Amino acid sequence: MNIRPAGQAFAAVISDLELWQPLTDHQIAEIRDALKSHGVLVFRRQSLSEEELADFSGRFGELEQIVRTDWAANHPAVIRISNMQDATGVPIGGLGSNELDWHTDQSYMTNPATGAVLQMVELPPNPVDTMFANLKLAWSALDAATQQEIENLSGVFQYAKRQATYKEGKLAATIANQTPDVAHPLVNIDPVTGEKSLYLDPTTMTGIVGMSDTAASTLLDRLSAHATADEFVYRHRWQSGDVVMWDNGFLLHRRDEFDASMCRLLKRTTIRMPADLHMVPTGNTLS
Repeated sequence: MNIRPAGQAFAAVISDLELWQPLTDHQIAEIRDALKSHGVLVFRRQSLSEEELADFSGRFGELEQIVRTDWAANHPAVIRISNMQDATGVPIGGLGSNELDWHTDQSYMTNPATGAVLQMVELPPNPVDTMFANLKLAWSALDAATQQEIENLSGVFQYAKRQATYKEGKLAATIANQTPDVAHPLVNIDPVTGEKSLYLDPTTMTGIVGMSDTAASTLLDRLSAHATADEFVYRHRWQSGDVVMWDNGFLLHRRDEFDASMCRLLKRTTIRMPADLHMVPTGNTLS
């Protein structure tokens, strides 16, 4: 395979690799190392069945099984991200065409699944980009005083805050009981390289443990603005056949709103990356 930087950004493009073919352990190790280094990997010109997408993703960890039947594809580990509807007007997938602000997946869980693979299936005529912000680079660029200030702090992450931005509106009581507030350290360490990274999610963070609401809000806003500055962001311009893999352990991502009349369909897997090889946040529930 050929691994090269994606322009001037931190992401990498991997070519000369057919993901629908069985890959060797050596190839998987190379991809894993590249993911740890770059955070975002782009595989061009891929054509995968759901089974092949799941097989590739499963080489990097345990696959999450789908619990939202309204987003489910045909394979139990694949979901649809789409604004499209079936013949009866029922959405075929999740997230629609609305703007998605900077976030990291499953931050509201004590042990989030951090790996993600997204396959572009149907590209609209005016493609909407996906942006990724590298929290390792953002940590390294912080001044020493700020690093020392936050190194032992834990943020409070709340699913209800994110849910409030969705069309579904108010969080159902049953879901609320299943998603209590979680505390995660604001700084995580890679178990292999020892590199440090921020861990943030503006869509779910509501405070900092042991800090007043006002002081916490000011600090979190400052960190989020710093982490999403242009120098830490990769903008992915989708092409037909793209497969994009990223690590939620040290990345944020977002998407702009787009015209709901344009058809857009992606398929996604979520991977529980092994904590002895990757930066996987470990939190605790707050009563």
